[in-house]
Order: sequence, then C-alpha cells, then structure tokens
Amino acid sequence: MSVKPLGDRVAVKIVEREEKTEGGIVIPDTAKKEKPQTGKVYAVGSKCYTEDEKPEIKDGDMVVFDKFAGTEVTVDSVEYKIVNIEDIVAVIG
Repeated sequence: MSVKPLGDRVAVKIVEREEKTEGGIVIPDTAKKEKPQTGKVYAVGSKCYTEDEKPEIKDGDMVVFDKFAGTEVTVDSVEYKIVNIEDIVAVIG
C-alpha cells in the first residue's frame, strides 16, 4: 500500500535520530520528550508547485516541519506525517 497526499499536502517519512549524551549513552525512545521535527519527503501533492510548475520540494528531500503540524499515519508499519506545505519550514542539505 502507498501514501498519496492530496492538494497542498506532503507525506513525510519520520526519521528518528539516535540521541546520545556527551558520555556516549544512547537515550531510548521512551525517554525522549520531544516529537521529531525532521523527515524525508515521501510524496508530494498536486498543488505543491510554484507558478512556473517547479516543485518547491521533491521526493527524497530532508525537511524540517513545525512541531505540532500534520497528522500521523502508519501504513505497512512505516510512520508518516501528512503536513501542509506551509508547515514545512526548511529543506536540509
């Protein structure tokens, strides 16, 4: 099964970063308080293009989005966040 966002929405595959303390101890997911704000663009809706039909973002881009933006969805045990294009604040890289 696949995810196809509609309109001005973007499907972002959540990327969990492994966090470590300065001493090298890995912090488990259960101890993290912050929601992830970064992910890899999986699919782009049909209205996510500029006036000259160039994509603002494209599949595979690493992006930063607003902390409480979007709707979380799990498809085939993969976590996605469906966000409006306006909620994406930066492209990394």
